[in-house]
Amino acid sequence: MTLESGITFFLAIFIFSITPGPGVFAILARSMTKGVRACVALSLGMVLSDIIYLVMACYGLAAIASTWETAFLVIRYAGAAYLMYLGWKMWFSPVADSSLESEGGSKGEIASFIQGFMISASNPKVILFYVAFLPTFMDLTVLSGADIVLASFLAFIALFLGLTIISIGASQARRLMKSERSMKSLNKTAGGIMASAGAFLALKS
Repeated sequence: MTLESGITFFLAIFIFSITPGPGVFAILARSMTKGVRACVALSLGMVLSDIIYLVMACYGLAAIASTWETAFLVIRYAGAAYLMYLGWKMWFSPVADSSLESEGGSKGEIASFIQGFMISASNPKVILFYVAFLPTFMDLTVLSGADIVLASFLAFIALFLGLTIISIGASQARRLMKSERSMKSLNKTAGGIMASAGAFLALKS
């Protein structure tokens, strides 16, 4: 990977990271009710899942996406149901407890990380995206371990940066809403976004 292709790869992955989808919707909903810090573990889970798919694509394992199609389908519907449950919970949560779930210490962070990982892992078509995407920036026939590490590092930074920017932007709405009425509206908005993310994940082809 040359310097020029590396920069282009980084920018393309960054744009991919902020493209609307279940992951972005989940980040929006979480940051609107809990703030930026609460999105870190969630974002890391999503990014790690994407990196795994990227590495799989580099090693030509796209066939796994079709071989394990049924398993991925079950994961996708389970993830969609969970997102819709979280949306329902946020919609009806009191202002004093506007959280996606009870989050306390490391257990809450681990739960958020797993949630983020499952959101991205439930979309096996990501690996097909990388299979079609990577040849634009590198010759997969002569790909070395160092190239894969570099591509993974660039993708990690680009994906995490994109999700962080989204969470920062959405959290500003939370800071501007101080009254009980506005916080209730924010909870319902965030809950609607989260439930929509679940519906989108379940219904997409």
